[in-house]
Amino acid sequence: MEITGHTVELLHDPTGILEGDRYEFFLSITVPEDDELFSEKGLSLRVIFSVIGDEKKITHYNFVEQGTNKVLDFALEEDEEELVTTYCNQYYVEAE
Repeated sequence: MEITGHTVELLHDPTGILEGDRYEFFLSITVPEDDELFSEKGLSLRVIFSVIGDEKKITHYNFVEQGTNKVLDFALEEDEEELVTTYCNQYYVEAE
């Protein structure tokens, strides 16, 4: 899996219930044709990234097929999750 671009937005919690900040990323990704996740229409990964003090982590994600917006029921592998966490950690400040 390769991340080829993104958009990021700071999510506002009008209730003030959630601790820290939440960011919504839409990551454009590519996967090899031989990967079970591959789609000719293309894929994006919707990620909710949480920042509470020094703790930064993925709290939720979905693979989404472009064009249909169909949510695909796949999980990130450990190395992919690490890649996405590192990526989000690098770019969440763009939303502030």
